[in-house]
Amino acid sequence: MGYYDQDENSRVRQPKGRKGGFFLPSLAGAIVGGLLVLLAVPTLSDNGLLPYSVQPTNQVEVNTNNNKGNLITQNVSLKVETGVTKAVEKAGDAVVGITNIQSASFWSEQSGANQEAGTGSGVIYKKEGDRAFIVTNNHVVEGADQLEVTLSDGTKLSAELKGSDPWTDLAVIEVPGKDIKTIAEFGDSDTLRSGEPVIAIGNPLGLGFSGSVTSGIISGLERTIPVDLNMDGVEDWQVEVLQTDAAINPGNSGGALVNIAGQIIGINSMKIAQEAVEGIGLSIPINSAIPIIEDLEQFGEVKRPAMGVQLRNVTEISSYHQQETLILPRDVKEGVMIERVVPNSPASKAGLQELDVIVEMDGEKINDVIALRKHLYNEKQIGDQMSVTYYREGKRQEATLKLVGETY
Repeated sequence: MGYYDQDENSRVRQPKGRKGGFFLPSLAGAIVGGLLVLLAVPTLSDNGLLPYSVQPTNQVEVNTNNNKGNLITQNVSLKVETGVTKAVEKAGDAVVGITNIQSASFWSEQSGANQEAGTGSGVIYKKEGDRAFIVTNNHVVEGADQLEVTLSDGTKLSAELKGSDPWTDLAVIEVPGKDIKTIAEFGDSDTLRSGEPVIAIGNPLGLGFSGSVTSGIISGLERTIPVDLNMDGVEDWQVEVLQTDAAINPGNSGGALVNIAGQIIGINSMKIAQEAVEGIGLSIPINSAIPIIEDLEQFGEVKRPAMGVQLRNVTEISSYHQQETLILPRDVKEGVMIERVVPNSPASKAGLQELDVIVEMDGEKINDVIALRKHLYNEKQIGDQMSVTYYREGKRQEATLKLVGETY
């Protein structure tokens, strides 16, 4: 399965040699069709068939012929207001564009010059004093020498990276707050239901399409997507995301997934990009993002508990070495082998050694490295005690660790 992780490096090519003339027949048809719809709306509205309010605005004259051939002038104008338009009006201006600027490489024709490396989106979630804070994706700001934020009105601001976290693909940046007028309101992603309407707001394909709005539904909850952070072909982590069929494209990364109340319930992150796949966009639930955002804003990094070990899945080890080197019982086919113990770390102080195979933590079965990290990061905090059950030379043993902040 391919993942469109949205490096934001895509560019929009302007068609060459195209003229506007050949669009005229279609445009004329669209105008005629539009007028027919407008003429029908008062009747539909009178019958209560429209799921939105229709209010008069500036009057527009529409000329039609009656059955007797006489010309009749009608004033027809609409102001359509739906739950979607209200949500976009509330949250739209809190979504910004983010430009990643990097110095050109030595081999570039413009060596030493700063160049746009990509664009993405972000959400203004807080204003404090003369500063404002924006959440986006780690991959939007990764490698940047400079960051520039473009507000919904086109104002450009220089931004500073507060912190980023590749594990959750989140980052926080800071800008001057003088020109910030709209702050997003966070919703509750834990209360979402499949089928609930949602709206994605962002800048697909760059700032030329800034503030684009797409709508859809929540297609799935608590999806897990494997992530290989060090690109060694082994999954390091599984990101928990929301699935939506609201269109998410390169440039939408870091933008808002909004509920019908105009509240942010997700940070758009990626889409599944396969030729046979359509309508599978993925968004980080806001309830999962909030503690990460708070850590990044306060510390510049996410404070996670650590054992002080390097690990490897038992399933990656040949059956010969499982039996002859690790001396595992034949019914133990899963677990996590310790490749290295950091001196003076919690694992070292608890007596864990190289080639020990962890099979349980706090009584919970541990089948692989991802399961171990999930237990460590999601269930434990810095300073907690944790029991570890492991095999050493065929014997099942147990140790207790006191977890410290991740410094390894």
